[in-house]
Amino acid sequence: MLRLYGIPNCDTIRKTKKLLDRHGIPFQFIDVRATPLSPGKLKEISDRLGLMKLINTRGRTYRDLGIKEKSLSDDQLLDILQQNQAMIKRPLLENNNNYFIGYDEQGLLDFARLV
Repeated sequence: MLRLYGIPNCDTIRKTKKLLDRHGIPFQFIDVRATPLSPGKLKEISDRLGLMKLINTRGRTYRDLGIKEKSLSDDQLLDILQQNQAMIKRPLLENNNNYFIGYDEQGLLDFARLV
């Protein structure tokens, strides 16, 4: 089943849910604040998509932590992301052990239909 990871109060997540519902695509929503991704899962996604693609560099958490001004290793960034999962770029979808990140309507629909 398609999994949608994010936070419920995010406009992009709301928009993604509406898009999937409108097209009759079933999904499971996972609130990463209530049910954080495990370190192993986060590492797997990072390895597949690229760490910097996974991090929402335009978000408040990223800015508040001052990450841009710091010289951090990938392991350090991954640790920070593990502790601050609201910093994961949204939407993040998982389908059959494949991942898609970012809001692109056609890309999302194509990815979601890979079931």
